[in-house]
Amino acid sequence: MTYCVGLCLKDGLVFLSDTRTNAGVDQIGTFRKMTLFQKDKERFFTLMSAGNLAITQAVKEILLQGQLLNEQNLWTAENAHDAAIVVGDAIKQVYDRDHVALEKAGIDFNCNLIFGGQIKGERPRLFNIYSAGNFIEATPETCYFQIGESKYGKPILDRVVNYSTPLNLATKCALISMDSTLNSNISVGLPLDLLVYEKNSLQPSKLVTLDESNPYFQMIHQLWGEKLRSAFNSIAEPSWSGAHKSSAISAPAKRMVPVPIHHQPPKPRALKKAVAKKSSDKKLPAKKVSAKKKA
Repeated sequence: MTYCVGLCLKDGLVFLSDTRTNAGVDQIGTFRKMTLFQKDKERFFTLMSAGNLAITQAVKEILLQGQLLNEQNLWTAENAHDAAIVVGDAIKQVYDRDHVALEKAGIDFNCNLIFGGQIKGERPRLFNIYSAGNFIEATPETCYFQIGESKYGKPILDRVVNYSTPLNLATKCALISMDSTLNSNISVGLPLDLLVYEKNSLQPSKLVTLDESNPYFQMIHQLWGEKLRSAFNSIAEPSWSGAHKSSAISAPAKRMVPVPIHHQPPKPRALKKAVAKKSSDKKLPAKKVSAKKKA
């Protein structure tokens, strides 16, 4: 499994991915999920992947080789939207080649990608590309995408990030999101690949790999836990008596009451006697009928 997050902001883009793969508790591997594509000072793209590693590597290789897909590739696409179409077509090519064999082996075609960057003359753009090769684009209202184990890191992103968030603050938020995921899911692991792309630079502005010895990530891991506990302890406990209006929780539930149990099940001995009496009562009519027939 993996966790990747990409943010499309007013000032640029932020990409963060882990490097852990696993096919069971005894088959843990480290593979990079982030790939960079750059052409002079004319275009720059980043691809992050989650899903079946063999599938995502095959897609990445098609893109790196520059194969023409519907007469275009990442180096010739006129805009970022067309480049996202190229990535989707690469997924479809791998599907056409492998899906029958995968189905026979009982394996799902699982491939999810975050793809983004900038072509000169355009604004930075970000896409979430699915297994079918179709995609959606980030907007100012929905400015980030996650793939892989997304649920643990989502709350901090929802509370903090918006389209106007500065790149440094967004970077900190992405790292906290990753730390929360690392803390809750062992299928996501270090080292991390972090890329901060500044608008119109057409090159990686800040690119770093973070492991357990990185001082900034160590600080985030320790301080975030401490701040969460401090914030938790600073919130008032519920006031059942209603003495403190701000924390009163004593209002009665109007529609929910305990359901009374009126019927008590019979004791085992009494139950046996009742069953025996019932079965003997059923036999009586049969005896009367047989007596009439004899007469």
